[in-house]
Amino acid sequence: MVTILVISGLGVVPPLLVRSLIDDAIPSGDMGMVSLLGGAMVAVPLLNAGVGVFQRYLSARVGEGIIYDLRGQLFAHLDGMSLGFFTHTKTGELMNRLNSDVVGAQQAVTGTMMTIASNVVSLIAALIVMFGADWRLTLLAIAAFPLFVLPARRVARILRRITEEQMERQAGMSAVLQEVFNVSGALLVKIFGREGYERERFDTQAIQVRDLGVRSALVGRWFFAGLGLISAVGTAAVFWVGGWLVINGDMTIGTIVMFSTLLTQLYGPLSAITNSRVEFTTSLVSFERVFEILDLEPEIVEADDPVVLEDAAGAIEFDSMWFRYEGEEPVGLESVRRLSRRDFEPGGPMAITTSDRRWALEDVSFRIEPGEMVALVGPSGAGKTTIGSMVARLYDADRGTVSIDGIDVKQLSFESVSSTVGIVTQDTYLFHDTIAANLRYADPAATDARIERACRAANIHDFVTGLPDGYETVVGERGHRLSGGEKQRLAIARVILKDPRILILDEATSHLDNRSEALIQEALERLMQGRTSLVIAHRLSTVRAADRILVIDRGRLAESGTHEELLRNDNGLYTLLHRTVLSDTA
Repeated sequence: MVTILVISGLGVVPPLLVRSLIDDAIPSGDMGMVSLLGGAMVAVPLLNAGVGVFQRYLSARVGEGIIYDLRGQLFAHLDGMSLGFFTHTKTGELMNRLNSDVVGAQQAVTGTMMTIASNVVSLIAALIVMFGADWRLTLLAIAAFPLFVLPARRVARILRRITEEQMERQAGMSAVLQEVFNVSGALLVKIFGREGYERERFDTQAIQVRDLGVRSALVGRWFFAGLGLISAVGTAAVFWVGGWLVINGDMTIGTIVMFSTLLTQLYGPLSAITNSRVEFTTSLVSFERVFEILDLEPEIVEADDPVVLEDAAGAIEFDSMWFRYEGEEPVGLESVRRLSRRDFEPGGPMAITTSDRRWALEDVSFRIEPGEMVALVGPSGAGKTTIGSMVARLYDADRGTVSIDGIDVKQLSFESVSSTVGIVTQDTYLFHDTIAANLRYADPAATDARIERACRAANIHDFVTGLPDGYETVVGERGHRLSGGEKQRLAIARVILKDPRILILDEATSHLDNRSEALIQEALERLMQGRTSLVIAHRLSTVRAADRILVIDRGRLAESGTHEELLRNDNGLYTLLHRTVLSDTA
């Protein structure tokens, strides 16, 4: 604000110098005054430039600081969202908000707001000098003010709507890019030869962004043309009246020349302020899109006074637990979209009906004792993976409780759940980094010796050491430089390195050949000694080794018992699965 005041104050000095030069220095033939005024005309722009550079430094610091703060808050907030949020939201849309929308919000503060502030001060300074010189011409000049303000409201509304639609389309374009250009998406496109389709899908979004940009440019161009015409009419009127006053001897030539310069500093800032209002209104769209994310309430939150679980025994209990993935309200970004709230009301196109909200798990109750190995079997989609996710508190139960060592997981600290439960999922994810870095994701402080022991236990050490760069080998995007079995063995090594009390293995050996599986199974048996293990598997050998088998069917616990006990029921689901699904072949 100080630099704005200084720059705006310096802006009205040159017209005053010109008036003194024309009315005083030249008529009196005072070359000393002419030289002094000439030097001042050079000094003022130099000083103005120096202050302007300092102002730009300050505004850049503020602007980049705002971007950093907003991005940091957005990242931290998104990092705390539940897994359900990410399954309902396109990654490209989130990326667009973290990048484009944050920059748009920053521009509103450091660009638009700075412009408004500096031009208001310039406008006031110019009016003060103009009123001091001649009140009649000043009133004539400001008579055009309403013509600047009135069109701005309508233009702002039009551009706001265009900007909202532009950002939606840009988010859609980012979503297409993210889906197609990640390695899994690129592989799918190549396999099915859908390059042409994806180009068309991208072009559809890009064309809409282009057309909206053209509309925005045309609206802005007509608006500026109107402001320019108003400025020209106001300037002509002032010159006409001012010329008449000079001819009649009521005003000096220096004053009219000064007015001609000040009119530029009057109508220029006025046009900028009017346009800034339009820009600020459209910039608010970016703010809204940023705060839409920040205002989202996480579905899974830590208790106010969480229980820290130390030396967990590893007992797991489900007590009349019900869960469904689709709740009563929209999830993800759909829950905060401004333009379609009514769409989610009953009968709306995005409404979730009762039939859509099928229970994934219904009235599930069982207990797993510390150190017990329990196998989960059942048809695809029965809810086996969901049970493992509930133990790790990736989702919260809608009814009933899930407990670890007799404590509801909702009351445990996030750190306690994370350190107690380890999962090897079906779809192994590896970062585009080295093998060692991916393994240390489980424990950043892990030594090379511990990493080697974990890899030996997972039967992957010999393979890794056989690579040219060993443990420093970069695995590529999502680990696609490795085979499925190699990735899963690394995932097993990673969870071994974590050393959790509770192990959840979700088809952890599904991509291994028989030899590798036998070695891994032996290592896992040693690893699971003294630990609670929940194993989801289709292999008969894995199921037989379990202390107990839970048979899940359509979200319900259908049967429970050992392999031999369950086979005694000839009409049971386990017997049917044993005949048709469970096998010892890959």
